[in-house]
Amino acid sequence: MQSTEAKLSKNSLSLALKRYSTAVRDMEHTVLVPSLLRDVPASELWDCDETCRDLYDSYLMLKAIRNTVESGLVSPDERAKVADVSSLEPLLGMDAEGLFHFHLRGLFSVMRDLTSRTQSLTGKYKNIIGVHN
Repeated sequence: MQSTEAKLSKNSLSLALKRYSTAVRDMEHTVLVPSLLRDVPASELWDCDETCRDLYDSYLMLKAIRNTVESGLVSPDERAKVADVSSLEPLLGMDAEGLFHFHLRGLFSVMRDLTSRTQSLTGKYKNIIGVHN
Protein backbone atom coordinates (compact mmCIF):
# COMPACT_ATOMS: atom_id res chain seq x y z
CA MET A 1 0.00 0.00 0.00
CA GLN A 2 1.33 3.43 -0.98
CA SER A 3 1.66 6.20 1.55
CA THR A 4 -0.55 9.27 1.11
CA GLU A 5 2.51 11.33 0.18
CA ALA A 6 3.55 8.82 -2.50
CA LYS A 7 0.07 9.01 -4.07
CA LEU A 8 0.23 12.79 -4.41
CA SER A 9 2.12 14.44 -7.22
CA LYS A 10 5.49 15.81 -6.16
CA ASN A 11 4.30 19.32 -6.94
CA SER A 12 0.70 19.13 -5.76
CA LEU A 13 -0.86 21.73 -3.52
CA SER A 14 -2.14 18.97 -1.23
CA LEU A 15 1.41 17.75 -0.69
CA ALA A 16 2.71 21.28 -0.01
CA LEU A 17 -0.01 21.78 2.62
CA LYS A 18 0.67 18.32 4.10
CA ARG A 19 4.40 19.07 4.34
CA TYR A 20 3.66 22.30 6.19
CA SER A 21 1.24 20.62 8.59
CA THR A 22 3.77 17.86 9.24
CA ALA A 23 6.54 20.39 9.89
CA VAL A 24 4.32 22.25 12.39
CA ARG A 25 3.35 18.97 14.08
CA ASP A 26 7.06 18.07 14.38
CA MET A 27 7.74 21.54 15.79
CA GLU A 28 4.98 21.10 18.38
CA HIS A 29 6.37 17.72 19.42
CA THR A 30 9.89 19.13 19.70
CA VAL A 31 9.16 22.48 21.35
CA LEU A 32 8.04 21.31 24.77
CA VAL A 33 8.72 24.65 26.50
CA PRO A 34 7.74 27.36 23.99
CA SER A 35 8.54 30.13 26.47
CA LEU A 36 12.25 29.41 25.86
CA LEU A 37 11.70 31.08 22.49
CA ARG A 38 10.65 34.39 24.09
CA ASP A 39 12.99 37.29 23.40
CA VAL A 40 15.01 35.24 20.89
CA PRO A 41 15.01 37.53 17.85
CA ALA A 42 13.56 35.94 14.73
CA SER A 43 16.22 37.84 12.81
CA GLU A 44 18.69 35.21 14.09
CA LEU A 45 17.02 32.77 11.68
CA TRP A 46 15.43 34.85 8.94
CA ASP A 47 16.11 38.06 7.08
CA CYS A 48 13.40 40.38 8.29
CA ASP A 49 12.79 44.03 8.97
CA GLU A 50 11.55 45.84 12.07
CA THR A 51 8.23 43.97 11.87
CA CYS A 52 10.08 40.78 12.79
CA ARG A 53 8.82 39.10 15.93
CA ASP A 54 10.60 37.01 18.48
CA LEU A 55 10.63 33.25 17.94
CA TYR A 56 7.84 32.71 20.46
CA ASP A 57 5.46 34.92 18.44
CA SER A 58 6.63 33.17 15.26
CA TYR A 59 5.91 29.81 16.89
CA LEU A 60 2.35 30.90 17.70
CA MET A 61 1.86 32.34 14.20
CA LEU A 62 3.06 29.15 12.49
CA LYS A 63 0.64 27.09 14.59
CA ALA A 64 -2.26 29.48 13.88
CA ILE A 65 -1.63 29.33 10.14
CA ARG A 66 -1.57 25.54 10.28
CA ASN A 67 -4.88 25.54 12.13
CA THR A 68 -6.40 27.77 9.44
CA VAL A 69 -4.98 25.57 6.66
CA GLU A 70 -6.40 22.43 8.25
CA SER A 71 -9.78 23.85 9.32
CA GLY A 72 -10.40 26.04 6.30
CA LEU A 73 -11.95 28.63 8.59
CA VAL A 74 -11.07 32.25 7.98
CA SER A 75 -11.90 34.89 10.59
CA PRO A 76 -14.26 37.74 9.69
CA ASP A 77 -11.31 40.16 9.91
CA GLU A 78 -9.39 38.16 7.33
CA ARG A 79 -12.45 37.96 5.06
CA ALA A 80 -12.75 41.76 5.24
CA LYS A 81 -9.13 42.10 4.10
CA VAL A 82 -9.85 39.83 1.11
CA ALA A 83 -12.94 41.88 0.23
CA ASP A 84 -10.71 44.94 -0.40
CA VAL A 85 -9.63 44.14 -3.94
CA SER A 86 -8.46 47.67 -4.84
CA SER A 87 -4.82 46.57 -4.46
CA LEU A 88 -5.49 43.75 -6.92
CA GLU A 89 -6.85 45.95 -9.73
CA PRO A 90 -3.94 45.16 -12.10
CA LEU A 91 -4.78 41.45 -11.74
CA LEU A 92 -8.49 41.86 -12.38
CA GLY A 93 -7.93 42.14 -16.12
CA MET A 94 -6.32 38.69 -16.27
CA ASP A 95 -8.29 35.74 -17.49
CA ALA A 96 -9.46 33.31 -14.80
CA GLU A 97 -6.84 30.69 -15.64
CA GLY A 98 -3.99 33.21 -15.56
CA LEU A 99 -5.22 34.59 -12.25
CA PHE A 100 -5.49 31.07 -10.84
CA HIS A 101 -1.89 30.23 -11.86
CA PHE A 102 -0.63 33.54 -10.44
CA HIS A 103 -2.19 32.81 -7.05
CA LEU A 104 -1.17 29.15 -7.11
CA ARG A 105 2.50 30.09 -7.67
CA GLY A 106 2.22 32.55 -4.79
CA LEU A 107 0.64 29.97 -2.52
CA PHE A 108 3.35 27.42 -3.29
CA SER A 109 6.00 30.03 -2.54
CA VAL A 110 4.38 30.98 0.77
CA MET A 111 3.89 27.35 1.84
CA ARG A 112 7.53 26.53 0.99
CA ASP A 113 8.69 29.55 3.03
CA LEU A 114 6.46 28.71 6.00
CA THR A 115 7.64 25.09 5.99
CA SER A 116 11.25 26.22 5.91
CA ARG A 117 10.67 28.70 8.75
CA THR A 118 8.96 26.01 10.82
CA GLN A 119 11.88 23.63 10.32
CA SER A 120 14.47 26.29 11.15
CA LEU A 121 12.57 27.30 14.31
CA THR A 122 12.54 23.66 15.38
CA GLY A 123 16.29 23.44 14.77
CA LYS A 124 16.92 26.65 16.74
CA TYR A 125 14.91 25.29 19.68
CA LYS A 126 17.02 22.12 19.61
CA ASN A 127 20.16 24.29 19.76
CA ILE A 128 18.73 26.29 22.67
CA ILE A 129 18.09 23.14 24.71
CA GLY A 130 21.38 21.53 23.67
CA VAL A 131 20.04 18.79 21.41
CA HIS A 132 21.93 18.40 18.15
CA ASN A 133 20.61 16.63 15.09
